[in-house]
Amino acid sequence: MLTAFRSRAYLIRLITVVLIIILLTPSITSAITYDASAQPALEKGTITKPANGSTVISAQGYTFRGNTNEKKPARLVAVDERGDLKWTHTDNVGGSAWFYDVDPLPNGNLLVSSPRAGETVVFEFNRTTKTRVWQKRFAMEDTHDIDYLGENRFVIANMREWNESADASDDRVVIYNRSTDAITWQWKFRNHFSAETDGGYSKDWTHVNDVDPIGEDRLLLSPRNFDQVIIVDIETKQIVERLGRDGAHEILQEQHNPDWLMSDTGTPTILVADSENDRVVEYAKLDNEWTRTWTVGTNTLTWPRDADRLPNGNTLIVDTLNHRVIEVTPMGEVVWEYYATWGPYDAERVVHGDESNGPTMRDINASGNYPITGSANLTTVSNNGVGVADWVRTTSAGTPLAEPASAIATQWAHVTPWIRPVWMTGWDLLFALGSLIIVMMWLIGEVITARQRLLATFRDLWNNMGI
Repeated sequence: MLTAFRSRAYLIRLITVVLIIILLTPSITSAITYDASAQPALEKGTITKPANGSTVISAQGYTFRGNTNEKKPARLVAVDERGDLKWTHTDNVGGSAWFYDVDPLPNGNLLVSSPRAGETVVFEFNRTTKTRVWQKRFAMEDTHDIDYLGENRFVIANMREWNESADASDDRVVIYNRSTDAITWQWKFRNHFSAETDGGYSKDWTHVNDVDPIGEDRLLLSPRNFDQVIIVDIETKQIVERLGRDGAHEILQEQHNPDWLMSDTGTPTILVADSENDRVVEYAKLDNEWTRTWTVGTNTLTWPRDADRLPNGNTLIVDTLNHRVIEVTPMGEVVWEYYATWGPYDAERVVHGDESNGPTMRDINASGNYPITGSANLTTVSNNGVGVADWVRTTSAGTPLAEPASAIATQWAHVTPWIRPVWMTGWDLLFALGSLIIVMMWLIGEVITARQRLLATFRDLWNNMGI
């Protein structure tokens, strides 16, 4: 009997080892055959209509514990009207850098926000000389957005501002005067939101990723984790407008970079990259209610994080995890496309200045829900893993599991590109994780078996001693 038991145990071990080898083979093969030089990193896609001037793109890149992944570089990229690369700029001065907001200034230079090593470096960048005109270090761990207010004043979105002594979040928006080197105004979220919002205080409570001035007296803010866009009156410090609410994911879900538009008839309008819903949406204030009037890219975009309306009525979209920037018509047709790995965050058509400068969709009678069409669909370094998410959605469609499966698929598509080596596909990672689970189960089984054998040995010894 003991011999038969050992034979079964050996057979189970053999089957387990073979299964692990089978699951790991795709990722091992990918690693061996990976050719970095063959991977397109900066490349034009569809160009059916030249852009009106150059486009500047900030690629966030991937930095972990101060080390930048060379295959996921952070950089600024400038592209001409026909999608040809003009220049790139990387910056490791003072530690590995992320790149987030990049805004054209009135003098033609760029205003850049670049967190690094627990602080944020903000600088004015001369596009011609590729040098910093000035820079300022802020003791702010992570700042995605800074905007110029004029008269040497800047408004800054300060996220992840944790107050250890109060055990609370001090996430805030501040106005900084560069002439006096002083913060002259600040607005804290915890003074205007319940401490229970988004499940309670955390070190990344609001993740406020955008602040834009509206005229001289109001600010448009995007507390991403609160699933809403708000407008704050600078003088009274009151929230005077709100689109969305915490947890109302059918309206917005972890949005980025909202823009304020006003229609020809005076209708307030907000254009926003609805990131976690993988779409770009436009809302108009109709009969005192925010109504979604335009949607583009559902089931095509993957975690878009910027959308600017251009004067011609097209929309410039940063499709982050498809690693591209696209200009689409009101009906969703791609007319200009550039692949800018890794993880583009912001894009500006420089000639038009900062943010949106075009009409609303209601102004041009283009309201509706449109797919993205006409893309070159190039495979970039890391966008070849969305097949797993698509397979999960397709397989579960029409079943009671469709909704939770779609949520899991979305999280997979949004999270795994950041942790997956560039030589792995999404399926490679899935199989590798499967092999890891099998190894863990095997080890647990071996521990349990060894424990049982040890206990049996002690029992036999106990019995033989006649105790």
